[in-house]
Amino acid sequence: MGSIDFSTPPTLPTANGYSHVASVPPGSRLVWTSGQVPIAADGTPAPTGDWEAQTRLVMRNVGAALEAAGATWDDVFKLTFFVVDTSALPVVRAVRDEFVNLDRPPTSSLVQVAGLFRPDILIEVEAVAAVPAA
Repeated sequence: MGSIDFSTPPTLPTANGYSHVASVPPGSRLVWTSGQVPIAADGTPAPTGDWEAQTRLVMRNVGAALEAAGATWDDVFKLTFFVVDTSALPVVRAVRDEFVNLDRPPTSSLVQVAGLFRPDILIEVEAVAAVPAA
């Protein structure tokens, strides 16, 4: 079995830290995570208003969810970001880049929302991964 094929065709705009297309090889096991928020396993939230801390904790939580399903960040081919303000996009991208493989960045969508389930939550992230067949 091959690995995920990531591409950004020249017929699409230049991508900033993501790929436009991901093709998953046959036989891969797919893993979806629920939207992860900046709350630690013990219930402690990341600091209110701190985009960097909230994004880092969200990405750690996504990583923990992936690990629980036998996947890694290298298996991720799709990320979806929900944010309450797009002005923090440079911070979100910088933290994201600490976790994803920058040589094969996953496809990505970012949606600005009016709010998340609590007013102190700034970001939520979902991931989809393809684990190669054994």
